[in-house]
Amino acid sequence: MSVVALIDTNVWVSALLNPNGHPAQLIEAWRTGRFNVITSLALLDELADVLSRPRIRRKYQLAPETIAAYLLLISERAAQVDPPGQLQLCRDPDDDVVLETAILGKAGYLVSRDDDLKGDTDLVEQMRRQGIEVLSVRRFLAVLDAAT
Repeated sequence: MSVVALIDTNVWVSALLNPNGHPAQLIEAWRTGRFNVITSLALLDELADVLSRPRIRRKYQLAPETIAAYLLLISERAAQVDPPGQLQLCRDPDDDVVLETAILGKAGYLVSRDDDLKGDTDLVEQMRRQGIEVLSVRRFLAVLDAAT
């Protein structure tokens, strides 16, 4: 059985902005087929919004073509689900769509840098009952390494 993970927007952003960090290593592992990604149009829209912010584009010298190519790669290679937006578990409604996408897409892992998700023990336990482990990038890389 293959590993399926939802990669939170903050990880995708970090991977693009810092090609030498752990998030970039994670995305490279995905690109080489070590695991499958689940996403949704809502999460792709959020990623497009974050990467297109003028401050980020200026600071990291991101060309619109670079952003478009990155989004295209994700949308073409990741499985997509369409969460109805009914889940209400988080303080931040934007995080609810992340959780709902992971559940609907039957992800085994939710990989995030968001302490609201990783640090909420009740939420982590609720997700575990759904069969989803909420992990940091480093912990998920360790899971991948242990599986090979």
